[in-house]
Amino acid sequence: MRVTFLGTGGAVPTTQRGPSAFFVEREGERLLFDCGEGTQRQMMRFGTGFSVSHLFVTHLHGDHVLGIPGLVQTMDFNDREDPLAVYGPPGSKRHLKRLVEAGGYRPDFPLTVREVRPGTVALAADEYEVRTFETTHRTTSSVGYALVEDDRRGRFDREKAEALGVPVGPQFGRLHNGETIELDDGRVIEPEQVVGDPRPGRRFVYTGDTRPVDATVEVVDEPDLLVHDATFGDEWADRARQTGHSTGREAAEIANRAGATSLALTHISSRYAADASPIEREARETFDGDEAFVPNDGRTFEIPFPDDE
Repeated sequence: MRVTFLGTGGAVPTTQRGPSAFFVEREGERLLFDCGEGTQRQMMRFGTGFSVSHLFVTHLHGDHVLGIPGLVQTMDFNDREDPLAVYGPPGSKRHLKRLVEAGGYRPDFPLTVREVRPGTVALAADEYEVRTFETTHRTTSSVGYALVEDDRRGRFDREKAEALGVPVGPQFGRLHNGETIELDDGRVIEPEQVVGDPRPGRRFVYTGDTRPVDATVEVVDEPDLLVHDATFGDEWADRARQTGHSTGREAAEIANRAGATSLALTHISSRYAADASPIEREARETFDGDEAFVPNDGRTFEIPFPDDE
């Protein structure tokens, strides 16, 4: 699973950081989380392509949605035929449809818009789901999203299987797939005898703009990567509270409670256009996981399977 940080800036874009947009590629499927102004250009600049199947919007502030009209029209100009599903928080459907159809434009490819409530599954797909959770941001309905893969089969113990007399060949696969087999001598071998415990899949959590909330901790245990609002440093903590954002240190405290392995600090205020290191430093002072970082636009982050690290 690969995350490309297309836009890591706050409400006011800078020459270094564009508005919020995060591209996730998983086993060939491509998902987009938020779509701020200029997202399509960032997708070209950083080589992600436009073949997104699902777009998840956290809230309707312009720095998270104003890239939608241009992206949809570019997809249409490129003769897209595959459907696109757009998800947004309660109360967003009408506004998102207007964005899609800005200027009276309607794409020729199938496009659906759905509202999703916090605490539900927005997308149930093969081998993973995207869950929603409640966030708290000033003056707007908002949700966060968690991409959670299904558990994988446990490891197959070939040596143990051979010691039990299982012949090398198709029966190995049947056991690994959870089937019971019978050997030529009449003995029955159960999968549990040669297959280990299920192994967790990968877990990606994105908050969008929010104050620190318990729901971020509760949506999934031990995310591999938490992408959290960290608009301000400690010196602007009052401003963060007033505007419904978080500081880097507050993001790190939430990440600790969630048991996150890595923490990406995003939605960086234009006040830090020249130097975002104070936000990163304060988060690192607090974070107990492997890495807390402020990504630049265009950075990619590979999320390995937990037992492959």
